[in-house]
Amino acid sequence: MLSQKRSASPISTTRRLAPQSAFPLNKLLSATRLALMVGFGGMALAPAALAQGTDAAPAKAQVGNSAPERLEPVVVQGRRVYAGGQLATDSRVGVLGNLDVMDTPFSTISYTEDYVANQQAREIGALIGAADPSVHVASKGTILEKFNIRGFPTSANDMTFNGLIGMAPNLRGSTEMAARVEVLKGPSTLLNGMPPEGSLGGSVNIVPKRAGNTPLTSITATYESDNMPGVHVDVGRRFGDRQQWGVRFNGVYRNGDTAVDKQKQGMNLASLGLDWRGERARVSLDLYRQREKMDGINYFGIFSIAPGVTQVPTPKKGDYQFAPDWATNTNTTQVAVLRGEYELSDALALYGAYGHRKADFDATITRDTLLNNAGDLSVGVYRLVNEGTQKSGEAGVRGHFDTGKIQHKWSLAATRFTSERSYRDGMGAPFNTNYYAPSFGPKPAFRFMGRSVEDKLGSIALVDTLSFMDGKVQWTVGTRRQNVQSSNYNAAGAQTSNYDQSRWSPATALLVKLSEQLSVYGNYIQGLNQGGVAPDTAKNAGESLQPYQTEQYELGAKLDWGGLTHNLSLFQIARPSAYTSPDSNVFGVYGEQRNRGLEWSFWGEASRGLRLMGGASYTKAELTKALDPAHLGKQATGVPKVMAKLGVEYDIAALPGLTATGNAQYVGERFVRDNNQLSLPSYTLFDLGARYTTKVAAKEITLRATVQNVANRAYWVGSWSGGDGSGLSGGLGAPRTLLLSGTLSF
Repeated sequence: MLSQKRSASPISTTRRLAPQSAFPLNKLLSATRLALMVGFGGMALAPAALAQGTDAAPAKAQVGNSAPERLEPVVVQGRRVYAGGQLATDSRVGVLGNLDVMDTPFSTISYTEDYVANQQAREIGALIGAADPSVHVASKGTILEKFNIRGFPTSANDMTFNGLIGMAPNLRGSTEMAARVEVLKGPSTLLNGMPPEGSLGGSVNIVPKRAGNTPLTSITATYESDNMPGVHVDVGRRFGDRQQWGVRFNGVYRNGDTAVDKQKQGMNLASLGLDWRGERARVSLDLYRQREKMDGINYFGIFSIAPGVTQVPTPKKGDYQFAPDWATNTNTTQVAVLRGEYELSDALALYGAYGHRKADFDATITRDTLLNNAGDLSVGVYRLVNEGTQKSGEAGVRGHFDTGKIQHKWSLAATRFTSERSYRDGMGAPFNTNYYAPSFGPKPAFRFMGRSVEDKLGSIALVDTLSFMDGKVQWTVGTRRQNVQSSNYNAAGAQTSNYDQSRWSPATALLVKLSEQLSVYGNYIQGLNQGGVAPDTAKNAGESLQPYQTEQYELGAKLDWGGLTHNLSLFQIARPSAYTSPDSNVFGVYGEQRNRGLEWSFWGEASRGLRLMGGASYTKAELTKALDPAHLGKQATGVPKVMAKLGVEYDIAALPGLTATGNAQYVGERFVRDNNQLSLPSYTLFDLGARYTTKVAAKEITLRATVQNVANRAYWVGSWSGGDGSGLSGGLGAPRTLLLSGTLSF
C-alpha cells in the first residue's frame, strides 16, 4: 500500500480526486474493491466504500468560469465530514432525526471532534462562539457560561446531551467528551420540546464520543496561562466477532491559576461511553461526572446601573480581578443516559432514551450596582447553595411510507422531564466600594433562607416530512402539545405557588433542492417558555400566565459551492415579556422584543490546505411593545447589530505537518440601557496560533499553541441576559491568554 502522510488535521488528509484523474486508475482497481484516495502530501489505497462516502455526489472539475472543483465529504468512523474535517455534513434535528445539511430546512452547524481538539476550547460557549457570526459569548470567566444566539440568551442548562434535555453538565459544558457539538439556530419547541430554562435563540446538542473501528489511545497534556496545567486521556476500543461492543473513556484533570489575577480553577471530568450495535438494534449507555471549583470568581459583572449614571466606566484589561478573593463556586454534575433503537422493519423503528442527572453547586458571589460616574458601587453579597435531581426521557416511533408519488417520513414522540431542586440561599450585609479601586473586605456572615422547586415538562409531538419530485421538494409539518407544571415551596414545605399550563406549538418548513449544490428553505416555528406568576405585590398576586410563545419566520439558502459551503438566512423572532404595570399594578404581558436579522456563514476548504470558517450577521433587536414610550423602537440591551468572524487554517507546504491558525472577530456597539442612552463601543479581537503533527517511533504527535486576544484588548462584554436591560452584567472581556497542548496517539 502506498504510504500517506498525515496533515495537521487527521480528518482533512483525505479527499476524492477529480473525475478526469481518478477515473483511469479506479477503473483498473474496481475488481479489487479498492480505490485510490489522495491526501495532502500522499495517497493511499482504501476500500471503495470509504472512497465513495455515503450518497456522495460526483466531483466536479473546474472548467473555464464554471464552478470550482467540488471537494467531497469524507467518512470518519461512519460520519461524513466536509473537506477539511472541521464540520460534519449532518446533525441531529430533534424529532426529525439526523439530517444532511442540504436537506435541513433550518440553519444548523455541527462541529467535529477534530475541530474541538484543534480549537483547544475548554467549554461549549468558547467553541461555538469562535467563528459563528450568530453567536455572542455573553460571559467570560464567570461561574457559568452564557451565550446569545440570534440576540436571545441560551443557557448551559438548556443544552441537550445525546438528544435529551436537562442532561448536559450543570452551568458549564465540557468539550472533551464530545464527538460533535451541534447548533440549531432559532426556537425549536416542535423539534426538541420546551427547554427547562426557556432558551429561545437556539439549541445546542452534545454528542458523546463512541469507540471507532480503529483502536484509539491518546494522551493530551495542556497548559493555560497564567499557570494551569492539565491532562486529558482518551481511550476507545471495540470488541466482539463483529466489533459490536464499544467502550470509550475520557478523563480530564486541570488545576491552577487562570489568566485573571488571583483567580483559580480546577476541573475533573470522567466520562464512559458504552455501545452495542446489532443488525437491527443499537443501544448506548453514557456515564459521566464533572466537578469544577473556581476561586476569585465574578458572576454578574456590574449587574445594574443607577438612573443618574451618564457614562460607562473605562474597561480594565481582562486580567483585572473584579471580584473578592473569597468569591467562589463549586459545581458538580453526575449523569447516566441510556438510549436504544430497534428497527421493526425497513420502514418502521422504535426508539427511546432515559437520563438521570444529579447536579449541585455552592457559590459565594457579589452583585454590583453602579451608582455614579465616579465608579462607586453598591455591592450585594449572596451565598447560593443548590441541589437537584433531574430525570429526562423520550420514546417514539418513526417510519416512512409512500402515497402515490409522495414519500412520507414521519415520527411520533413523547417526552417527559422532571426536576426537583432545593435552594439554601444566604444574604450578607451590603457594602460600598469603587470599580477603579475595589476593596471587598473579609467574607461576610450570611442569613439563610430555604425553598424548593418542582418542575414537570411533558409533551407529545407528531411530524411528517412529505417529499415530492424525487426528494427535490420537501415539506415538513407538525405540532407538539407541551404541558408545564411548576410548584414552589418554602422552607417549611408549604406550597407558595403552583403553575400548570399547556399549549400547542405548531411548525412547518419547506425545502426545495434546486440542484445538488443549492437548496432554498423557509420555516415557521415556535419557541416556548414558562409563563410568569404574578408576584405578591401585584394586584393579581399568584395568577399564572400561559406559556410565552415565541415565533420565528425564516427564509434561507444553502450553497455547496466547491470546497466552501454557504448558508444565508433572513429571520424574524418575536418574544413577549411580562412585568407588573406601574399604573394598574397588574402583572401581565406588556412587552415584546422582535429580532430581525440577516446571517451569512461559510465553512470548508477554499483550496488545498486552506480552511475557512466565518461569516457576518446583522440583527435589529427592537423593543416593539413597552409600557414606557421611551423604550419603544430601541435596540435591546446587549445585542450587537453587527458581528463578523473569520477562522483560518493554512497548511504550510514547505513544512509538511505544520498548520498556521488564526481567528478574528468583530462585535459591534451594544446598548446598556433600554432607552439606548448609554452604549459600549465595538471591539475587534485577534487570535493567532499554530500546530504541528509528526510521527515519532510510529506514534503520532500533535503540538498546538494559540494566543487568544493577542493585542490584550480591554472591553466590556455587554449583557448576558440578551435584552433584559442588565447593562454590564457580562463583565470584562477575557485577557490575552496562552493555550498549549500536546497529543500523543498510539
